Amino acid sequence: MKKYTDYILTQAKNLLDIDSPSGFTEKVKDYLLAEYRSLGYHPKETVKGGVLVDLGGEDDGLLLAAHVDTLGAMVAEIKSNGRLRLTNVGGMMPQNAETENCRVYTLDGRVYDGTCQLEDASVHVNSKYRDTERNYDTIEVLLDEVVKSKEDVLALGIMNGSFVCFHPRTVLTPSGFIKSRFLDDKLSTAILLGYAKYVKEEQVVLPRKVYQHITVFEEVGHGGCASVPSDVTEFLSVDMGCVGKGLECTEQQVSICVKDNGGPYHYHVVKKLIETARREGIDFAADIYPHYGSDADAALSAGADVRHGLIGPGVYASHGYERSHRDGVENTLRLIAAYLS
Repeated sequence: MKKYTDYILTQAKNLLDIDSPSGFTEKVKDYLLAEYRSLGYHPKETVKGGVLVDLGGEDDGLLLAAHVDTLGAMVAEIKSNGRLRLTNVGGMMPQNAETENCRVYTLDGRVYDGTCQLEDASVHVNSKYRDTERNYDTIEVLLDEVVKSKEDVLALGIMNGSFVCFHPRTVLTPSGFIKSRFLDDKLSTAILLGYAKYVKEEQVVLPRKVYQHITVFEEVGHGGCASVPSDVTEFLSVDMGCVGKGLECTEQQVSICVKDNGGPYHYHVVKKLIETARREGIDFAADIYPHYGSDADAALSAGADVRHGLIGPGVYASHGYERSHRDGVENTLRLIAAYLS
């Protein structure tokens, strides 16, 4: 699986380089359509802007889902001094946005650089710097343009609703770690691309119909609510596995979620995933995620009559500057391949 893991990490880097907060995913969607076509598939764009792919097989459909939308922000107000007040998109925490470089996109395609800072951000000037609560009323974006008024900013084409995208700062270390914002869930999207490549190049005969759906509204709660093919009886989300206090998973493992905010995952799916991992010697952990929801949860909430499961590579520091490892990627890919063999 090494060559497919290498491909996955390359694709993850490529995806992370494309800004795509929820609601602003057209460019990354176009990239995915082109990549699936290069692998020999015939992907379709959903009405909501996601990507749906038929990998082959017959009967008893299974849908693999990952999401390519990320956290971000939008301009909520242009201040009289030319600085920008934000509203978050998804769960972008203000504490994690502070001091980050960002890009601001206009409706006509212009892009401007900026930095998100606390108001009055100089420690040598602001005696209340340490005591100020970080929220979206106390942080702001300073554009890297000479602007001194609201009118100056409007002249650039920036307006309320312009998307603000934070730099991912992606790093692949010699020891196998991948560090970046937005590994949730671009790393798992890359894993699905890797599995699609594996199926095609190894001429895998799938024992059931298998689809992949790359969703684009997961971070705001409705990514997996639609576009579930009518023959699908099982929905397997491939999303980040949680790493943290009270959980067993590490970044080198594939995590099998047994329960999240939406309740337990389907018993027979979880049981089969664990049995498969044990049989194949795949390094895994089974965990309960205390603050989590997946595309599989969204599909069931929307009325899909399917069995559901959730797996993914271990990712530390979710919704912040995240970290995973190529071993976790490979273990996730191995589990998908074995589960569907």
